[in-house]
Amino acid sequence: MKLQMVGCSHHNSNVNVREKLAFSPEQTQRALADLRNRFPESESVLLSTCNRVELYFAAENANVCPSHHDVVHFLAEFHGLAAQDVFDNLFEHTGEDAVRHLFTVAASLDSMVVGEAQILSQVKQAYEMATAANNAGPFTHSAFQAAIRVAKRVATETSINQKRVSIPSVAVVFVRDIFETFADKTILVIGAGEMGEDTLRYLKHDGARDIRIVNRNSARAEELAARMGGTPRSWHELHALLVEADLVVSTTGATLPIVTAQEFKAIERGRYQRPLVVLDLAVPRDFESAIGDYPGVYLYSIDDLETACEANRREREREWPAAERIIEEETARYITELHHRATGPTIKRLKQRADEIKIDELARLMNKLTELDDRQRDEVRRAFDRLVNKLLHPPLESLRDEAASGTPQGLLEALRRLFRLQD
Repeated sequence: MKLQMVGCSHHNSNVNVREKLAFSPEQTQRALADLRNRFPESESVLLSTCNRVELYFAAENANVCPSHHDVVHFLAEFHGLAAQDVFDNLFEHTGEDAVRHLFTVAASLDSMVVGEAQILSQVKQAYEMATAANNAGPFTHSAFQAAIRVAKRVATETSINQKRVSIPSVAVVFVRDIFETFADKTILVIGAGEMGEDTLRYLKHDGARDIRIVNRNSARAEELAARMGGTPRSWHELHALLVEADLVVSTTGATLPIVTAQEFKAIERGRYQRPLVVLDLAVPRDFESAIGDYPGVYLYSIDDLETACEANRREREREWPAAERIIEEETARYITELHHRATGPTIKRLKQRADEIKIDELARLMNKLTELDDRQRDEVRRAFDRLVNKLLHPPLESLRDEAASGTPQGLLEALRRLFRLQD
């Protein structure tokens, strides 16, 4: 049995790397199909967010799970990258460490903004997509369902999720240090998804009035504007809107930049060097990084929020011990259950094998001892039952003890060979 996670996150890779490895929802569907074809006997779940790309694998037979090398080449081939550019940015967890990591991610203890609510819904979505694609199986079902339960327990039993924050909320606080007020600023929100809506909510709370919303799907921009009180504008007006804007918040799911440095030349001429703050919260990024070199342009990516996020982390550190105790307790509980479940099939086959032998020998004996009455026959049957149970008790007890402290692979294999138990 093997549980494995290979991936990268904001802890070990910058946004330049993460955006190259990121998967849109459509790409995730194709990637899951590719993984299923490459590793048909391994379960797989793909989690891709603005701060992490993580692939989870599981199988009863450890040999059918992809190696670290396999995952590197899968990612490199899918995104058209060189393998050496991927290798150094991936870290790996297996077994108990993989379970602990998944629980920590789902509970938002590993997030850039500790306690943010969005990551749990992203974990659920990744699991649901893998289930719909038939990539999930018994091990990933149990692991991800447990992770969701653990996240809810952390949220209920600690205050780490109180006054919930998100990347949009931290971003708005970040920009508050640049602008004294949002009331007299022209604000352009690009993207009508959850992050765009969250950002808009915080901006309005802080006094923003002149808000324009653009999205490739104009109907979604209109819906968001009607719901939140902005003005929907056409995607074709994007460059003209950038000329007028003071603050831009971009959160699209585009796989390529929506504004290149070359395109910004014409926009910059129309602005006459008026200051422009761009919060590019998308991964991959919506604005080419060279745009930040233009005079008066202050371009910030999601990684630039790290200082503000670190302050959030310090505020919540008081709750970390309680949250980590829950993670450790649930990880130990899950691993113990997993090991017991691993021994179940072997125990069942061993008992079945013993019962088959017992039944055959009892039938042979009863055919010879025809003079026995019903009471005597019952006594013989009970004696056979006691004999089989006493013979099986030591190996089964040893198997349970070893399962409680770790994966009993050596003992399982010995029992299978000694008693010739077939899978």
